Amino acid sequence: MFYDGYHFWGMHLLWWFFWIVLLSSLFGWFEPVPKRKIKKDSPLDILKRRLAAGEISTEEYEEKKKLLEQDK
Repeated sequence: MFYDGYHFWGMHLLWWFFWIVLLSSLFGWFEPVPKRKIKKDSPLDILKRRLAAGEISTEEYEEKKKLLEQDK
């Protein structure tokens, strides 16, 4: 009845493969997709970027830089 001992090997192996992939992904055996690391800029870096973009003047930059350096 089962084709002389074969027991539908093709479909049987397919189901084993399906369950292994499903369970391993559920339990996190695979490395998750690396997310882009978000680098937090320091206040001084933000200040430098604002100066470079022309958002603040050189005098304002110097004042705020002194304040930031005093806080350290």
